This record gives sequence, C-alpha cells and structure tokens, in this order.
Amino acid sequence: MFRIGIKGVFAQLKKLPEASVIGNGGEILIFDMGEPVKIIDLVRKMISMSGAVPDQDIKIIFSGLRPGEKLYEELLKNDECSVPSPHAKIRISLAGKNQWYGINEHIADLTLLVKGSDIDIVRKIKEAVPEFISNNSVYEVLDAENKNIHTIRKLIFNA
Repeated sequence: MFRIGIKGVFAQLKKLPEASVIGNGGEILIFDMGEPVKIIDLVRKMISMSGAVPDQDIKIIFSGLRPGEKLYEELLKNDECSVPSPHAKIRISLAGKNQWYGINEHIADLTLLVKGSDIDIVRKIKEAVPEFISNNSVYEVLDAENKNIHTIRKLIFNA
C-alpha cells in the first residue's frame, strides 16, 4: 500500500553535483529542476516497474496533506532576482543580501525559547524570516499577526 497526501502534490527531483563547487560561501543557489513530477505519477510508475498493477495489486490511498505540507515549493519571492552561474542549470539568488544583519540576536533569542512553547519558537522564527509562511498548519495564525505588524511598520516608517 502507498499512502499519498493528495493527487495534486508535486516533487522536483534532480542531482546537480556541480553545485558543490560553484559557491563562494553564503550564496543561495537555485537549481533548474526541470518540470515538476506529480507524486501520484511517480508512485504509479514505481508500482508498474516492480511488476505490479497500481490500484489492483498495490492500493494507493490519499490521506490528505499533513500539517505544514505544501502542494508545491516556491523558489523565490516574486520580487527577488537571480543571476547566472557558470553552470547553465544553476542560478545564484540576489535575495537577502542584508538578511544576515541581526541574525545573532535572533539566534540568541531562539536559544532562550528552546524550552518554551512551540508557538513562541515559531513566532520568533517568523520574525527572523518574514518570508516563512505556514501552510496547512496551526501556525497560520502567526502569518496574519505578522502581516498586521508589517503593515503598521510600513505606516510608521514610510510615512
């Protein structure tokens, strides 16, 4: 039996060993992974390759998304850019060049929260990484909280 979240979940599968020699340290590398593959198609192919018949010999069960699981992964936010690398299938992100500013303070705060509640830890992570958006999770409430905080900050500091 294969258990799959839902039919629409995608995966990107590829190895690019060249990536290990491209970076100078600290870069975010973006791989051209080709077209996404539906997990259901991959499972059916694996079952067939084993000599069995999908849904006959081996049943496929759809159990729904697990908390935090996404239908697909976003590589970059819409407003982020990338530049080519020496390898045609790898790009270098220009995102977050100043994201390291203040990271030590965030890490120090997280170490103090390690024995605290999960919600406080996730709240702190979302403060350090505002792009971290929960999906299908109990922590989605924090995203609305962060959106309100960012709106207030924009009103105060951009006024």
